[in-house]
Amino acid sequence: MRALLLLLSIFFPLQSSIASHQFALDGTVLELDESNFDSAISSFDYVFVDFYAPWCGHCKRLAPELDKAAPVLAGLKEPIVIAKVNADKYTRLASKYEIDGFPTLKVFMHGVPTEYYGPRKADLLVRFLKKFVAPDVAILASDSAISEFVEEAGTHFPIYVGFGLNESMISNLAIKYKKRAWFSVAKDFSEDVMVLYDFDKVPALASLHPNYNEQSIFYGPFEEKFLEDFIKQSLFPLAIPINHETLKSLKDDARKIVLTIMEDEEDEKSKKLIKLLKAAASANRDLVFCFVGVKQWEDFAESFEVTKYTKLPKMIIWDGNEEYFSVVGSDSIDEEDQGSQITRFLQGYRDGSVIQKQISGPSLMGYINSLIGIRTVYIIVFVVAVIMLIQTINKEEPLRVGTRDQVDHASSSTSQAESREVHRSGDKED
Repeated sequence: MRALLLLLSIFFPLQSSIASHQFALDGTVLELDESNFDSAISSFDYVFVDFYAPWCGHCKRLAPELDKAAPVLAGLKEPIVIAKVNADKYTRLASKYEIDGFPTLKVFMHGVPTEYYGPRKADLLVRFLKKFVAPDVAILASDSAISEFVEEAGTHFPIYVGFGLNESMISNLAIKYKKRAWFSVAKDFSEDVMVLYDFDKVPALASLHPNYNEQSIFYGPFEEKFLEDFIKQSLFPLAIPINHETLKSLKDDARKIVLTIMEDEEDEKSKKLIKLLKAAASANRDLVFCFVGVKQWEDFAESFEVTKYTKLPKMIIWDGNEEYFSVVGSDSIDEEDQGSQITRFLQGYRDGSVIQKQISGPSLMGYINSLIGIRTVYIIVFVVAVIMLIQTINKEEPLRVGTRDQVDHASSSTSQAESREVHRSGDKED
């Protein structure tokens, strides 16, 4: 017995050693399957996994970008390994990680998966993924360190810089929101920095949105509850353009959405209106202000009863799912005195002077997942197979899986589901 235990003690460490070294960290994209997936995500601290299908057009366009990013990420001080799984073939993995569309991207941090919604071009993907291995709170000791930190952080995440703060004040929140923002504490800085970031006393916490040229300052109280409220409410810019990318980020926010629908968000009239929306947003942080142009995304706008006869701009309150509210007497905005009209709209909403409605298109998550998922495909294939089987069996030997009416009903329901999925159209977009 002792000999057997000795043999096992030698054998299993040897097996573990072999498993941890069977993958080369050479900058290539690993091809994983059901036999080596678990070993891969346990061998490396950070693994970026592309769950793809060979027939998926977006997957094919993504592949060369991953090939370019892989050697750069593998060379980091904290390396990130890029891997891919044919989820159309290895269905057990697809089911385990709830893969219902292609490509689905996940980052495994110490074996724990988190959804990736960032950019897919190689250079931006590298910058984005560096966020996952960066310190929770960066300590900045000079003006140049501050500017270098902001430059390196890029434009895809909001940036928080604490001036005159102890890192312990924000460390817990930095860990909690690490996937969504950069956090730092500046220990030493000049008056020039105070002028640049527009604060006049310390301690202060600055929130920056470089992509939108926006920043705001929080002067306290520096208790965790108030700090978290400020961080949550400033994760987004004041007014957010609605597109596939911003919808993905909105799904984690529980606030109601003030949605303004306009003809063209790029024309001069719309730009003036967006400035007014930003002013309203700064005074109503318990709401998220968004806008969309019919020209930019017609299908989305039409979900809120927008037709060619609708007077635009139109404002509604959306819960992010299947319900929205129009404010009585404040549906559309005239060109004159738009600021006052926005104020009346918000006051009407807070007073409860609203009409509840159902959107005519997908919910927020429906738009995010606007593609035929593999689960839907499996259901369709199964139902078709059942129908074919029923047709081949003699009537005197009925198959005891339900009546013909039930089968017809299932087929009809599946066809309708397929129609709805096709209407949403397309793979998960960049």
